[in-house]
Amino acid sequence: MSTYVKPRISRNLVLTVLFNTLIGLLLTGNGHNFWLWSTQLYAQAIGLSIFGLATAGSRLFPRHWQRPKWPLLVFMPISVVLGYLLGVLISDAVLGHNFLGQQWAHPRQLLIMLVFSLGVGTVLTTYFRSREQVMQARADAETAQRQAAEARLRLLESQLEPHMLFNTLANLRALIETDAARALSMLDSLNAFLRATLSGSRTAMHPLAAEFERLRDYLELIAVRMGPRLQFTLALPEALREVAVPPLLLQSLVENSIRHGLEPKVEGGRIAISARQDGAEIVLEVLDTGIGMDDWPGGDGFGLAQVRERLATAYGGRATLVLHKGAHQGTILQIHLPAPRATP
Repeated sequence: MSTYVKPRISRNLVLTVLFNTLIGLLLTGNGHNFWLWSTQLYAQAIGLSIFGLATAGSRLFPRHWQRPKWPLLVFMPISVVLGYLLGVLISDAVLGHNFLGQQWAHPRQLLIMLVFSLGVGTVLTTYFRSREQVMQARADAETAQRQAAEARLRLLESQLEPHMLFNTLANLRALIETDAARALSMLDSLNAFLRATLSGSRTAMHPLAAEFERLRDYLELIAVRMGPRLQFTLALPEALREVAVPPLLLQSLVENSIRHGLEPKVEGGRIAISARQDGAEIVLEVLDTGIGMDDWPGGDGFGLAQVRERLATAYGGRATLVLHKGAHQGTILQIHLPAPRATP
């Protein structure tokens, strides 16, 4: 759905004043007095009156203003006639002249001035509308990109959760017969994870505390399957618990670390998820002691691309995803986010 972008009146106003000044200079440039203040006053009063009426029309009827020929066929003729008369009346009142009365006595001269004003107004209106259409196109493109990213997120969630759910249910079925206590613990973690997932899918942002709780439930489910081959830690400072992030932001990173780093390693390993503030940035880190990213199949695949796209959508160019090799083995994935501004 297209969102109407209001014209930048301040910039258009400056351009109109400059254009009016140029017209005033052209009208007096063939005489001895190059800068005739009365001519400048008439040029500015008429031009600004036309600009004001045309701008008011664009604000009162924004959808009509966006139609291809509507402004030129309706708004401009009305704005020019009324704006010209208003501008001349204002200038006559300031200077004590009766220029309008003189023009009424010479209809041909009045018609020439109206046609000239209409031409100038049409040129300016066409220029302003072309700029607005470019701005509108950019706004529509940004909206479409954001909606596409959100749709891909929903697709990612729909692909991610059933895959994890089916694997979990298969493990749960086996545990019911062999270890009822572990099966009950796994069922509790699954229930908490699904509840958090449902809640997160209904919002664009949620606190880091909710993100870490969701990851804890997920890792407890995986730990039932991997047993002692998986150790994990989560470290979230109290001061960062309420920092808002997109839901599922770390989920793909944690899954990549487990699937491509820890599961292929015979002895398994450790995954550490942490958050910290580093100056003007919040750093979210997923560290694993797995086989290392050199051995990952397609090391920068679909999941990481999705994270980068979500960061670009939510934060523009102010957020990044960085991959590092571990000190000895394994992978470090870091998300750098702009720290929220402190409230006074």
